[in-house]
Amino acid sequence: MATAAHTQMHAPEAARAHPWKRSPSAHEALEAHYAANPGTRPHHPHKWDTSRSDIYAENRWEPIFAEMRAAGPVHHIPESPYGPYWSVVSHKAIQHTEALPDIFSSSWEYGGITILDDLPDIPEEERMRLPMFIAMDRPKHTGQRKTVAPAFTPAEMTRLTADIRQRTGETLDALPRGEKFDWVNSVSIPLTTGMLAILFDFPWEDRDLLTHWSDWSGDTELATVRSLDDTRRGMLREMAAYFQILWADRAQRGEAPDLISRMIHSPAMNQMDPQEFMGNLVLLIVGGNDTTRNTMSGIVHALDRFPDQRKLFEEDASLIPNAVQECIRYQTPLKHMRRTATQDTELFGQNIAAGDKVLLWYNSANRDETVFENADQLDITRENARRHIAFGYGIHRCVGARLAELQLRVLMEEMHARRLRANVAGEVERVRANFVEGFRKLEVEITSF
Repeated sequence: MATAAHTQMHAPEAARAHPWKRSPSAHEALEAHYAANPGTRPHHPHKWDTSRSDIYAENRWEPIFAEMRAAGPVHHIPESPYGPYWSVVSHKAIQHTEALPDIFSSSWEYGGITILDDLPDIPEEERMRLPMFIAMDRPKHTGQRKTVAPAFTPAEMTRLTADIRQRTGETLDALPRGEKFDWVNSVSIPLTTGMLAILFDFPWEDRDLLTHWSDWSGDTELATVRSLDDTRRGMLREMAAYFQILWADRAQRGEAPDLISRMIHSPAMNQMDPQEFMGNLVLLIVGGNDTTRNTMSGIVHALDRFPDQRKLFEEDASLIPNAVQECIRYQTPLKHMRRTATQDTELFGQNIAAGDKVLLWYNSANRDETVFENADQLDITRENARRHIAFGYGIHRCVGARLAELQLRVLMEEMHARRLRANVAGEVERVRANFVEGFRKLEVEITSF
């Protein structure tokens, strides 16, 4: 679907000539593996090991974290499929940890930002280390973040708003009436993939590849399955190859507002090696795709689950800006970030050793009863909804937060303008993962209010 507000970029000749892989999807590959090897799902003996993906797929994670928060803000998990780690589960303790980036490092050199580690049985030359600016410490983090930050300023948001509104309206107007359909595939994926294509000025006809690559790079459980290593590496190399074609093409042109051009014209980023280039692409694609996509689905699911809140939204459009913050809090599209202790230290009464893995559970912080009253409930009038830390906190707070908020606000405004109500009317399938929180399928039917 082309839009008047955005001139569509077409693929350079080198990209058009290549048969890019679109299958299997990450989900298909992982399910096929477990179907063929039924006894190989990860084993989680510890009752508070919240790295287990089944508690999220089955939506029974909230009581586990509530029990942990009641017992204290920081807990040691001595064994998991990802090795031992510390769980930080309270709002205050996570903010405290994030405010000490020199002690609690994000650097890929120590282990990066997810629960995953390099597994000891992988030869050095086969390890997929992907440096990215979110997985760097100061000063390198600062320079690279400053390169992409101008793409997300208030002025850029103003420039992008008309296009976002038009694409959102066209997407909603095309939805079927009087029949069930999947909101994820019909709304959430097309809107976020289109936005990502515009940010990168990515060839419009190939924009589905962005979603495909996002799913392959963002699934932490998939990355633990050794038999899928070659497939995963192959998908990420394809992504890098496509973007290298775009880089070569953009390098022949002048400065432009798209993210690739910003990297080319930045002293902090134009000398990146291939692994770092690939790492930053993964960061921007997963950050720009998975999070907004899953909150777009989460909004519809939450309003259906809390009909009193849906009624408030439908009766008063002025509540939308705060409703966006509350829906982000309620959904928390990324469950955790990981830090690694650079020195022996103490954290809320617990002795953390240098090298220890520390998990910051944002989903738990956003259910913290000491900060959010009735935290398990959606309340679009919640006065402190903005205190959520779904975007992180401190120097690593999400660089694209404004754009996520803008896309979600416009979606709610355009639904309201059309008096469009999406009723959950069929299958609801949640993503089975310990990193991304989202919906794989959300069957709805449209009515008017």
